[in-house]
Amino acid sequence: MTSVETVPETETAASAIKAAVRRHETALLIERLIGIALVGLVLAGTILVLRPFLTAFLFGAILVIASWPLYEWMLRRGISVSLTAAILTILSIACIVAPALALAPQLGSHLVDLVQRVQSIISSGMDLPAWIVGTPLIGPKVQQLWTTVLEGGVQEIVAPHSAWLRSTALSLGGALAQGVIHILLSLIIAAMFWLRGETLKNTIMEIGQRFGGQLAKNALQLTAASVRAVSYGILGTAVAQAMMLAFGMWVCGIPAAGVLGFIALIIALSQVGILLVLIWGGCAWWLYSNGDINLAIFMAVWGGIVSVIDNILRPLLVGVAVTIPFTMIFFGVFGGFVAFGFLGMFIGPTLLAVFIALLHAWRKSAPV
Repeated sequence: MTSVETVPETETAASAIKAAVRRHETALLIERLIGIALVGLVLAGTILVLRPFLTAFLFGAILVIASWPLYEWMLRRGISVSLTAAILTILSIACIVAPALALAPQLGSHLVDLVQRVQSIISSGMDLPAWIVGTPLIGPKVQQLWTTVLEGGVQEIVAPHSAWLRSTALSLGGALAQGVIHILLSLIIAAMFWLRGETLKNTIMEIGQRFGGQLAKNALQLTAASVRAVSYGILGTAVAQAMMLAFGMWVCGIPAAGVLGFIALIIALSQVGILLVLIWGGCAWWLYSNGDINLAIFMAVWGGIVSVIDNILRPLLVGVAVTIPFTMIFFGVFGGFVAFGFLGMFIGPTLLAVFIALLHAWRKSAPV
């Protein structure tokens, strides 16, 4: 009897232990779900708080990553961290904030005036210079195209959209003015990053290695390399081309040279560099029409140099080729502008370049 009674008691004890284990596992699962929900709420709240500063954070991070080799070089030369941060901030203000502040207030009105000037030129029926018409092979085709424009083929298409063009020009001016505020915020953020550079770098690397091991650490290093490649090879080259062209137009006394330089920046960023000829060619034609033949020749030569200088600058600014396709750069510039405003023209291509670089790295490391 004792052995018979022991079996049910053992089964009862085992069942009780299993029930207790299940209750413990259920309680542990509920606690984990509550913890995940709380963490999710904290993350959501953090994102909502930082969302207005997202553009500034992204541009500030790009600025810091792009200037990191210079930052480390200055530290190796014995310059203190605080002085290095101050120097880099002052350089950023001189190279980024000052031109934006000078251009923003006048951009909208100048763009509207530019649109009106183009419309008045089309309406006036101005003839092309004889040297353009007489150019072999190209001259007759240009004359035929210009005749089509004067006959109203283009004007009839553009005229109904003139109000939209003017409002778009004003919107660009407003976007640049708003971009100035984001630039100031991004410089404050960048200065904080520069002051705590090494600590922040080590922290990010430790977090990445904690979550993804060596693969995440390699991905972070690849991200930094991609940001620098785009910053130097695409953004830096475009800014250099725009500044050179704006300088040449200023020397020649072209009206609204800063606005035309801004348009040149958009064209250069979108990698449709051949369209730069529309700017410097139009300026050369305007100078020629006003009798400034020498300046017109200078503008044409200078513009030709600016149009091809990217083939020289890009290998000098970045040691390896930027592998981001042309279409992705184009979408990055204009998509970034729509998503983030003026600074989005710099943020968009950078984000897409990082995404493509990480995608290629993942494909190479994926098992066959």
